[in-house]
Amino acid sequence: MTKKVAIVTGASSGIGKQIAKNLLRNGMDVYALARRVYRMNDLDDLGIHTLHLDVADQEEIDRVVGQIVQEAGRIDVLVNNAGLGTFGSVEEVALSEGEYEFKVNVFGMVKMIQAVLPTMRAQKSGRIINMSSMAGRVSTLMGAWYVGSKYAIEGMSDSLRLELKPFGIDVAVIEPGAITSNWKGIAIDKLMATSGEGPYAALARESSDFFALAYKFASTPRVVARMVDRAALSRRPKTRYVAGTGAKPLICLKQILPDRCMDAFTLAMFKYAQKIINKQTAHNR
Repeated sequence: MTKKVAIVTGASSGIGKQIAKNLLRNGMDVYALARRVYRMNDLDDLGIHTLHLDVADQEEIDRVVGQIVQEAGRIDVLVNNAGLGTFGSVEEVALSEGEYEFKVNVFGMVKMIQAVLPTMRAQKSGRIINMSSMAGRVSTLMGAWYVGSKYAIEGMSDSLRLELKPFGIDVAVIEPGAITSNWKGIAIDKLMATSGEGPYAALARESSDFFALAYKFASTPRVVARMVDRAALSRRPKTRYVAGTGAKPLICLKQILPDRCMDAFTLAMFKYAQKIINKQTAHNR
C-alpha cells in the first residue's frame, strides 16, 4: 500500500517539528520544510525528508513542491505551519514589517496551497491544514498585525473549504492557545523594541507582562500536533480544532460577550496579569 505523503512548513522547531514527528509515527511519508535546515538533523535521523524552504519566496515554493511531487508522486496532506508574530502598536510598526507579516503568514500559506492543489485535484483527495491561533478569533492588545494575519487565515480557509469540496479536498484550521515555544520570547522582544518607549509604553509593558504570565502555564507542542493528527487522519475532519492553554475559554467568551464587554474584559485581564508579575518581581528582590 502506498504511503500517504505529508508536507509540513515551519518544521525546524516547536510545533512544526512535533507535527512532523507525529505524522511520521502515524505512517506517513513526511517532508519537513523550513529555512533553518540545520535544526532538522534529528528529523533526518527519523527518516523524515528535510528541505530548505522560505515561504516568502514564491519561486522556491514551486521548485520544492515540484521536487516532492516528482519524488513521491502524490501529496495527501499540507500543514501550513510556518509563520511569525509582529507585535507593537499599529502606529509604530513599520509598514514594511507589517507587509512581511502578511507575506509569510498569509501569502506564504496561499502560495503553498496553490502549489499543491493541481496534484490534490488530480487525486480527487487531500487535506489542507492551516495553522491559525486563538488570536484568529480573539483580538489581543498590541497585536493588530499578527491578529489581522490570523483573521485572514480564518476567513480564507472558510472560503477555500467551499470551493475545494467538489474536488474531495478538506480544509481544517488549527487554533492554538499558549504553547511552549521560542515564539513568546521573540514576540515580546519585538513588542518592546517597537513600543517599549513613547505613547504606547504602558500598554506595551502590560502586554509583555501578560505574555510572560500566560506562557508559564503554556501547553506543550504535542497538544497541537495531536489536533493536526485528527485533522489529517479523521474520515470526516472538523473545520476547526482548538487546543492549548486559554484557547477554548477565551473563544467561548468572544462568542458570548458583546464587543465592548469583551474589550473591557481583555484590558482588565492584561492589567491583572501585570499586577501579578509586579508582585512576583517585588517578592523576588
